[in-house]
Amino acid sequence: MPTLVPTPKIWMNGTLVDWDKAQVHVLTHTLHYGTGVFEGIRAYETSEGPAVFRLTEHIERLFRSAKILGMEIPYTVQQIVDATRETVRSTGLPGCYIRPIVYYGYGEMGLNTLPCSVDVAIACWPWGAYLGEEALTKGVRMKISSWKRLDHNMLPPAAKTVANYANSSLAKVEALRAGYDEAILLNNEGLVSECTGENLFVVRNGKVITPPLSAGALEGMIGAVAERRMPSGEAALAAELEALSPVTPSSADSLAPVSSDTEQQPDISLAAESVAGSVQLPEELPAPEDTAAM
Repeated sequence: MPTLVPTPKIWMNGTLVDWDKAQVHVLTHTLHYGTGVFEGIRAYETSEGPAVFRLTEHIERLFRSAKILGMEIPYTVQQIVDATRETVRSTGLPGCYIRPIVYYGYGEMGLNTLPCSVDVAIACWPWGAYLGEEALTKGVRMKISSWKRLDHNMLPPAAKTVANYANSSLAKVEALRAGYDEAILLNNEGLVSECTGENLFVVRNGKVITPPLSAGALEGMIGAVAERRMPSGEAALAAELEALSPVTPSSADSLAPVSSDTEQQPDISLAAESVAGSVQLPEELPAPEDTAAM
C-alpha cells in the first residue's frame, strides 16, 4: 500500500494544481535520463505557524545544482522561496516535508538537453523521521557500502541531481537487505564521503569532524554551519573538516548521519524562515509524529 499522504495542492510552473492532477507526460525528459535537480526541506510547527528550515539557503543550493547541470531555471530564487511558502500554506499542515524539483519537460528526447524546456514543481506532504521514529532516541545501525560514492569526474556530487540518487538508492537497499538501517559510502580513494542521504559527523576526542566536500559529500545545510552544543549547554564546537578513513567511524566516541530533511540530527542550533517571515526554532526539534501531523 502507498504510504505517501496526499495534500490539497502541488505548485507547478507558477500555478497551484490539485494533487491528483499534478501530472507529467511519460516521455518527460528527466524521467528517462535523470537530468533534474531537487531539494529536500522541512517545515516545522511553531507558535507562529510553519517555519521552513533554511528555506532561502535550500533554494540557493537548488539553483547552484541547476547551474552545474546547465539548467536555466525560469524563476528567481525569491520567486521559488515565495512559491514554497505558498505551497506550505496550501497544505494546512503545522509541519511537513517539502520537495522542490526542477526537471526537463516533455517535447524533446535524446541526450542533448539544450532544446528542452525547464519545468519546476513543489510538493509538500507529511513525512516522519527518515530513518524511523526510534532512530532519534535509539540510534541506527550502519554499514560501509560496497558501492562507492560518485566521483567528481563522473557525475557532480556537488549537485543534488536526480541521477546521483541512483547511487544512494543502491547503497541504501543493500544496507537494508543486510539488516542495517543506513550505509556509509566511501569515495574512490577509500575515504569516507557521506551516507545515502545525510552528511556524516564523527565525535572524537571532544571534536566534531565531518568529511570535506572534496571527499564527494554534498554540501549540507547543517554540514556547512553545524555547531554541536556541549553537555554544559554553553560552549559550542564548530565541525572541523577532515579526511576520514573507514576505521574512523568505528573508533569514534559517537557518530551521526545528519541532514536537514532526514531529521536524523544531534543537538544542533537551527534557524528557520516562517511562512510569514523569520522565526527562531526551539533548540529541541519537534518529535517526528509532530512534524508529520495532519
